[in-house]
Amino acid sequence: MPALISSDHVVVVGAGLAGWRFVEALRREGYQGDVTLVGDEPDPPYDRPPLSKNVLVGKWELEKTILASEERIVAARVTMRLGERVTDLDVARTRVRLGDGTWINATHVVIATGTRARTLPFRAGDRLHTLRRFDDVRRLNAELASLEAGAVIAVIGGGFIGAEAATALHTRGFRVIVLEAAPRPLMTVLGEEVSSWLLALAGNAGVELLVDQTIEDVIEADAGLRIVFADGTGLDAAVVIVGVGAVVNVEWLGSSGLTVDNGVVVDEHMVATERVAAIGDVARFAWPSVTGTELVRIEHWEVANVHASTLARYWVTGDPSATLMVPYFWSDQYGQKIQLLGHPRASDVVVLASGSVDEAKWLALYSRDGVVTGVVALNNPRGLMLSKVLLEAPTSLEGALALSPWAS
Repeated sequence: MPALISSDHVVVVGAGLAGWRFVEALRREGYQGDVTLVGDEPDPPYDRPPLSKNVLVGKWELEKTILASEERIVAARVTMRLGERVTDLDVARTRVRLGDGTWINATHVVIATGTRARTLPFRAGDRLHTLRRFDDVRRLNAELASLEAGAVIAVIGGGFIGAEAATALHTRGFRVIVLEAAPRPLMTVLGEEVSSWLLALAGNAGVELLVDQTIEDVIEADAGLRIVFADGTGLDAAVVIVGVGAVVNVEWLGSSGLTVDNGVVVDEHMVATERVAAIGDVARFAWPSVTGTELVRIEHWEVANVHASTLARYWVTGDPSATLMVPYFWSDQYGQKIQLLGHPRASDVVVLASGSVDEAKWLALYSRDGVVTGVVALNNPRGLMLSKVLLEAPTSLEGALALSPWAS
C-alpha cells in the first residue's frame, strides 16, 4: 500500500463523527496534502449520542455537541463542503459527483456516510419525530416548548434511542409511553436473558412500557396524534417519536462497483480498493475477534473513532493497527447505565458473574463455544473496564470466572 504524499487529495464523504475524526487523524499522522470533507447537513460535524441524552433533557445546548469548531477546522487545514449531497462515486477515476452534477476529483476517497433514522409508513408521517440529526432535535424541542407538563408523548421503539429519549422527556415532566413490538426491549441486541433483567427499569423510573404492541397507523387527531393498534384500540398523544433503528446510507453507491452488503465491505484496514475506504456505521469490516475474523457492521461511537485512526495510520504510514479492537457501547436510560464490551450475539450463552439483578448492579459474561465474546454490565463501569482483558485475547469462560478481573 503506497503511503499518502503531499500531492494527494483525500475526499471524505460524510461529515459525521467518523469523517471528522479521520480528518484529524490524517493530520496527526503527518499527512500534508489536501483534504475535502463533504456533508449533506449544513451544520459542522457534531457528536450524536448527546442529542438523545444531554441535549434532549435540557442540560446542553445543541452547539455544545459540535466537534469541528472554527479553530479546529483551520488547524485541520480542511476544505469544508457542507450542505452538499454526493450522488455518485467513480471508483476508477477516484472522484465523487455532487447533487448539482459537478465532480470533485481526488486521489483517495473515504466513505463515511453512516446511517439515517428508519421511518415508518404511517399517514401522519410528517408529524412524527426521529432523533438522529441536529434538525431533528431542533424540530422536536420547538414542538415540546408549546406543551404543558404532563402531556402524553409516545415513543415507538424501546431500544437504546427510544429508552434514552423516554428518559429525557420523563425528566422534563411529560407523561411518556414507550411502545415496543417485541416481548421485551433489546432482545435482538442483548439476548433474551439480559433483556429480561432490564425489563423493570422503565417502570421503576416512572415510564410506562407496553410490549407486544402492533401498530397499524398513526393519524392526525383533534388533540394531536392518534396511534391505532392492530386490535382496533388507540392511544392519543401530543407528540410521537419513532426510534426503530437505522438504515445504512449506501444507495448512492449503486453504480460504484464496490461490494455493498449491509454496508460497504472492507478489509481489516478499512480499505475496499487501494484508493477507496469506508469507516464508521457504513462499513462492514473484517474484524479479528477472539473467536476468529468476522465480517461485521457495528453502529458504535467508539468503533467509528477506531476506524478513523486505523485507516489514517494505514494510509499515511502503511502500518496496520497494532492492537485488537474491543468494541464498546454504553446507554444511559431510566436513571441507569448499561455498558457493553465486545460484539456478542443475542444467542450467546450468558452467565451472571457479579452482583444482583434485584439490586440493579451486576456484570455478566457472554460466551460462544466456551470462549468469552462479551461483557455487559448495569451500573458497574469499573468492573466492566477491568474485564476488558478478557476480550483482548481468547479467554475461556471457565478461565474468566476463575480470574474474575471485575473484582480487582
